[in-house]
This record gives sequence, C-alpha cells and structure tokens, in this order.
Amino acid sequence: MSGEYFEGGYPPPAFYFTVTFGDGMQVPDASFSEVSGISIEMETEAVVEGGENRFVHQLPKSIKHPNLELKRGITTISSPLVKWCKDTLEGAFVNPIEPKTIIVKLNGAEGEVLRSWSFVGAYPVKWDVEGFNATKNEVAIEKMTFAYTYSERSK
Repeated sequence: MSGEYFEGGYPPPAFYFTVTFGDGMQVPDASFSEVSGISIEMETEAVVEGGENRFVHQLPKSIKHPNLELKRGITTISSPLVKWCKDTLEGAFVNPIEPKTIIVKLNGAEGEVLRSWSFVGAYPVKWDVEGFNATKNEVAIEKMTFAYTYSERSK
C-alpha cells in the first residue's frame, strides 16, 4: 500500500504552497496568500432515450475550467507580474497578449512538492483590489484572475 498516503501523514495542509511563472518570467514577488479555481469539470448533454421514458443518458461534451485566482498583498508597480497584468489589461490590444504557464505547487513540511498543477496558456483577465476600510487593520489585497487553455496535474 505504499504511495497511498503522503509522507508525514494524510491529508497535507493547504497553507504551504508556491506559485511560479514559466516561460522565463522571473517574479521575485510571487508570494500569494490564497490560490483558488483549481478545478476541472466535464460538461454533459442529456439525451432522452426514444420510446423509453425512464432513461436519460448523460453524454460527455467538453471540459470546462474555471478561472485561476491568486490573492496577495498589493506590491510595487515595477513588479514583472504587475507589468504583465497592466500591459494585458490596460494595453487596448495594441500588443498581442503574451500567455504564460502558471505553476502551483502544494508543498510538504520539508518543502518537498506533494502536488503540482500547471496552467498552460494563462493570461490575466481581471485585476481586482479589495475594498479599503478605515475601521480595520488589514493588509490591502489585490486579486489577479487568469484564464488558461488547459491544466495538467502532476504528482
């Protein structure tokens, strides 16, 4: 039964993760507080069997991915990630969109990679700053949302 459980116990905690950007993009400020949207779903089409009212067959159609969302504290505008998002979302399509591969890794207690997801052909589709509130002592948060062509899970 080896390989059934992760090293150090099962299930792993969800707070130790890293986000990297492929295609040679060096992002020194890629520390995120939250990652969401890691999901895949197969759409189906209901087909009613003719002459037999008891049966409805579900036939596969296509694969659907939600957008990938990354949250973090607001950083400097000189960041390569901020520049890429700004160029894509504020560029008025003057330059072509430059898709990149975003890699999310779930790490174990010793820093070893337990799971890894690659989001291929990703590009920013939304950049959101959470509201400011003078009665709270919280970090200003920005949320970046990415569409992507497909995802691959390894490990």
